[in-house]
Amino acid sequence: MPKPTLATGIVGYGAYVPRFRITAAEISRIWNGGSLLPITEKSVPGIDEDTITMAIEAGRHALARAAVPATELGAVWIGSESHPYAVKPSGTIVAEALGCGLEISAADWEFACKAGTEALTASMGMVGSGMLAYAMAIGADTAQGRPGDALEYTAAAGAAALIVGPADQALATLDATLSVVTDTPDFFRRAEQTYPVHGNRFTGTPAYFAHITNAGRRLLAQLGAEPGDFRYVVFHQPNAKFPQTVGKQLGFGPEQIAPGLLAPRIGNTYSAAALLGLCATLDVAEPGDRIMVVSYGSGAGADAYALTVTDRLPAARERAPLTTAYLERRVEVDYATYAKWRGKLVQG
Repeated sequence: MPKPTLATGIVGYGAYVPRFRITAAEISRIWNGGSLLPITEKSVPGIDEDTITMAIEAGRHALARAAVPATELGAVWIGSESHPYAVKPSGTIVAEALGCGLEISAADWEFACKAGTEALTASMGMVGSGMLAYAMAIGADTAQGRPGDALEYTAAAGAAALIVGPADQALATLDATLSVVTDTPDFFRRAEQTYPVHGNRFTGTPAYFAHITNAGRRLLAQLGAEPGDFRYVVFHQPNAKFPQTVGKQLGFGPEQIAPGLLAPRIGNTYSAAALLGLCATLDVAEPGDRIMVVSYGSGAGADAYALTVTDRLPAARERAPLTTAYLERRVEVDYATYAKWRGKLVQG
């Protein structure tokens, strides 16, 4: 079980979700999708929003909660599968917009839906080695789904930012982490392709469920812990059903999953999904609560973490908007508006 030399923790966190929503019923109305809809509605980025703008908003909230000047960050790393540029990093733009100094590492990370947690693990390593005082890991996506495809019901938008720093300044300590990976091609998009390809049920088993349960069980075993030792658990949430099913498989109850279960209201935010779920959980957690987080990325792999909330959290979370504030400020759009904004109308 990887563990840094120096104890680390999350010293600041921030979330962002676009205000616009399209309901699953509206998508079904156009594509005759039937009654078994995987979510209630999903978030839609506005015409002037992308991975970079959302990352900046989440990053600003994380800095506010950390009460750390942006110039003290040693790294700003953006995990996403929808970077606006194929050749030009998002990280440099976000770092400059946040007011970071010149001596900073800025980079973009990829690993499908767990690109954000890959950046988090790297942040733990850099801070835990003493090379950096603080590092910011961001997961952000404006995911696309082919018109009429199952992914169109869930592919959503959002961002979450976490600042990793010394454990004695943490809102929640990062007690342990563990990753598992296999070459399981359940979901992919080749260069120049507009929309990703997925393996339908293959994306559940042996992809999502096998990797999350494997990482979760291994972390619990290495910690000598049981599901009941944790107050909350957060899983990657591609839809409303998967995280509840995998929670049951691992022995977690619905009440442990509930705070971070955002998929029914905003869909699958891909690289931000697990981190947004953690933000929502930190919004309600109390000192002493233990939290387990397990992300998933197609391709395939899972990152598992164990955290413990400190007495610094309650005061810090009041310094920025709660995740629920973004869930509640919804503006519904119809399919025509959604298709126009998301570039689904192609001229012949």
